[in-house]
Amino acid sequence: MRILIIGGGGREHAIGVALSRSAHAPQLFFAPGNGGTAALGVNVTLDVEDPGTVAVWIDRNTVDLVVVGPEMPLVTGIADILAMDDIPVFGPRAAAAELEGSKWFAKQFMERHGIPTGSAVYCENETEAVVAIEDRGAPLVVKADGLAAGKGVHVAAAEESARLFAKQCFEGDFGEAGQVVLVEEFLAGPECSLLAFTDGTTVRPMAPARDHKRAHDNDEGPNTGGMGVYSPVPDVDAATEAAMVDILERTVAGLAEEGITYRGVLYGGFVLTAEGPKVLEFNVRFGDPETQVLLPLLKTDLVDVMLAVTQGTLGDIGLEWSDDAAVSVVLASGGYPDTPESGKTITGIEDAEALEGVTVYHAGTERRDNGTVTTSGGRVLNVTAVAPTLGQARERAYEAVSRISFEGMQYRTDIARSAAETAEGA
Repeated sequence: MRILIIGGGGREHAIGVALSRSAHAPQLFFAPGNGGTAALGVNVTLDVEDPGTVAVWIDRNTVDLVVVGPEMPLVTGIADILAMDDIPVFGPRAAAAELEGSKWFAKQFMERHGIPTGSAVYCENETEAVVAIEDRGAPLVVKADGLAAGKGVHVAAAEESARLFAKQCFEGDFGEAGQVVLVEEFLAGPECSLLAFTDGTTVRPMAPARDHKRAHDNDEGPNTGGMGVYSPVPDVDAATEAAMVDILERTVAGLAEEGITYRGVLYGGFVLTAEGPKVLEFNVRFGDPETQVLLPLLKTDLVDVMLAVTQGTLGDIGLEWSDDAAVSVVLASGGYPDTPESGKTITGIEDAEALEGVTVYHAGTERRDNGTVTTSGGRVLNVTAVAPTLGQARERAYEAVSRISFEGMQYRTDIARSAAETAEGA
């Protein structure tokens, strides 16, 4: 098999590693890939926001499956274009990808289908946003409607900061994504992510995971794309997990009722409120860095799973998961998230991976001709450890982190700490 993976982050490296372990022994291509994927397959330069160009390359290179990592190509319709040439694509078409492409679309969809979520007001200008903010009062949440690379959400403890964020949206800080703003109800409770494979009919959930968004320890500092993640989540009981699975199943069924077949990964970002789980947001692809702890726990051949999703036969196969736990710590560049540095030489990756159960996924790296790996982005590496317990996985992950070095390296020291303590006390 020949598989093209679109994307160049830690998520795509993790997908590539899982696919490389397949009995199908696929040949892997990455567009654009990174320093880690270069060791797994071939990195190619493609304009992934131009589906026509991608389709031509695929035709010339006889690709059997395309796996789309990031949200932007899905929202702009790459799956639709490739489907016209009968190319199997793991990822939803544009109509389904609107669940992530437009927060207002998602909110209206949830209201139509009785899916629990926070209330929201649609605002087309700053004046409307200010009125909505004053009517709701703090705490509240202000969101840019479109894709803003994970930076278009502000949880406001005071009305003044909410007004300032809305102003930044309408002044173009997030481009077209911020030309419409949602002023939303603040949902109180811990967050939890639940991802599931689906072919539009069958929904196969993965294990719950929890991301650490803030840049610094104790959930302080600015929001980021994620500084670490762990799975499973000890404070999610069976009833709560079942309720989240039910919501994902109702979402897929609701889309089908509206004539939309969803095929790929559906990612529910939940808040575990006193009334039960409510949807904070939907993503239409593998999470990053959630993928880096979930796929290492999948025992079923990922190629078989992805092909079943694209063929609508997911119900014919069972998914087997490890009972182990996984913890991933993000190593970021100096200056991240505002002004990340690049071009710094990285050492110690091989030493870290010599530890049992440890895999280092590359996110923002570049492999130079002499074999040296350097930093090339904000989030540089995802150091993932798998072990029988969260405590052991956390200990291994940080032992691995201690073996890696690059100038300006920063990371949180508290990833999964409270979860490991909860699991040990259970």
